Formats: sequence, C-alpha cells, structure tokens
Amino acid sequence: MEDTPAAKAYKGQAWLFLGVANSDALLYDDEFQDAKSRFPDNFRLDYALSREQENKKGGKMYIQDKVEEYSDEIFQKLEGGAHMYFCGLKGMMPGIQDMLAEVCKGKGIDYEEWIKGLKKAKQWHVEVY
Repeated sequence: MEDTPAAKAYKGQAWLFLGVANSDALLYDDEFQDAKSRFPDNFRLDYALSREQENKKGGKMYIQDKVEEYSDEIFQKLEGGAHMYFCGLKGMMPGIQDMLAEVCKGKGIDYEEWIKGLKKAKQWHVEVY
C-alpha cells in the first residue's frame, strides 16, 4: 500500500485470494507480505497453490476451493456491503460460479437472485481474459 492520505484514511479490509501453480510463481509476494505485516487489520492474503496444496476433497487447490473454505465469512462481508473482484483467466469463472451456487444452495439462497443483487448493488466485479 502506498503512503498516501487515502491509504491512511482507509479503514476497510482488502482480502486477496491469489492462485498460482507453485509458490515460486507468486507475484509481488514481498510487497504483499510487507502490506500484511504493516496493515494486519486492513490486508488479508490467502494463496491457492494448485501443485502444492490439496483441497478438502484431496484434489488440487484452486481459487474456488480457497474461497469456499471461508464462504461463511465472505458471504457475511458481502451482506455487509463488501465487493468481490475476480481477475484472471476466463476458464476459472465456471468453477468459481459452480462453487458459489453450491454454497448458496447450502445456505438456502437462490444463486441467480443473489448474483443479480450483487450486480445491482455494484458489488460483483469480473475482469477475465
């Protein structure tokens, strides 16, 4: 995080889920670790390392698996007005959307209505290529 008036005024929490194959491919890890240590209340970081970690089913750990681990907390944050951003390869989105639909089902939430509400409130952001 830059040392700016806006950064000093920021009281929220940015939570980054970063997925790569191996820990040697982590981008900006030094900077992220520094931000995490300097701003422990404002920056949270979780990695999904598909070749080094296993998900709860014993398979490769992908972003959707890591997000699912924290789904109760994430859904609570979204209910409180948090924003969710996805950026990366478009091939990751079906797995993420399937996972979110399953979490919604388990919570008795209509997934399509839930997503529609997030989009209407401008809380859902996707930039994939």
